[in-house]
Amino acid sequence: MLEFIIERSALVIAIFVLSLVIAMYSTYLERKVAAFLQDRIGPNRAGIFGLLQPLADGGKMFFKEEIIPSSASKWLFIAGPGIAMMTALMSSAVIPWAPDLVLSTKVISMQVSDINIGILYVLGILSIGIYGIMIGGWASNNKYSLFSAIRASSQMISYELAMGIIIITIVMMTGSVGLKEIVGKQSTSLFGISGLNWNVFYQPLGFILFLTCALAECNRAPFDMAECESELIGGYHTEYSSMKLGFYLFAEYINMFVSSAIITVLFFGGYSFPGMANFSGITLTLLGFASMMLKTGFFIFVFMWIRWTLPRFRYDQLMELGWKKLIPIALINMLITGAVILFFNR
Repeated sequence: MLEFIIERSALVIAIFVLSLVIAMYSTYLERKVAAFLQDRIGPNRAGIFGLLQPLADGGKMFFKEEIIPSSASKWLFIAGPGIAMMTALMSSAVIPWAPDLVLSTKVISMQVSDINIGILYVLGILSIGIYGIMIGGWASNNKYSLFSAIRASSQMISYELAMGIIIITIVMMTGSVGLKEIVGKQSTSLFGISGLNWNVFYQPLGFILFLTCALAECNRAPFDMAECESELIGGYHTEYSSMKLGFYLFAEYINMFVSSAIITVLFFGGYSFPGMANFSGITLTLLGFASMMLKTGFFIFVFMWIRWTLPRFRYDQLMELGWKKLIPIALINMLITGAVILFFNR
């Protein structure tokens, strides 16, 4: 029992550090991608190629003056960014990061918690995350922050419906809501190649819809209506400074990382890779982890690419897309999937 607790604790710490490091360097990558697309250089002063820029930014956040508005609800003002950061980190607990490490005497799981309702857990935790934004916007006692929080909450509720329908489609295909089982189904052979039976080949429309919903869930452009500088200043975190602001910013990048990992798990086989049946032991675990990170990193880049390519929607266009376009298309896609599954089962 003690050995199991030590193993899980070590994995929790490793994923916690991994999430923070990726979130930290996502800010660096975002600025480099923006600079490349805008024909600029980007960060290049702090360290070689500017690689120490995230550390400089973090130091600046820690040492900036912390201000709490006199009219703010102090405890809720403090709780808001804490809830946002906590839920962002908790959502990674059920993601299978690599194949189980099979040793001579035991098997070590590369998943913190292998619960059989993994995708429902992720949806539940992400739904709680909106409270961090809502509480922060309301507790600031700033009408622009409150307006931004209302926008963010209505946006996330709208796009979570379409996202849930797409997940139902994946569950219909795989017969499980456990993320490890979903990855396991995709690790089988396709055209004689092991580890290539990915859901994206059967659900390309579902993948596009899910990616669109993930952009909206993370408040990323072109759906970043909660942070419109022209009308809402900084949005729900306008009144925040120091590491409270840093928590909100970190939570956004951790959510982007987790969303990219979920996309990888649901549609691109997670840690599976072509020819994985030819490997075993620690080699399989390391290659699987590398495959998971490469796919996740690619989708992080896609998130950034879209942000610096597409213009921001109007708010009425954003809501119309969610309710009048994505939900009906997702429902039709689910019905067609059910009909195809029923036909082939017969």
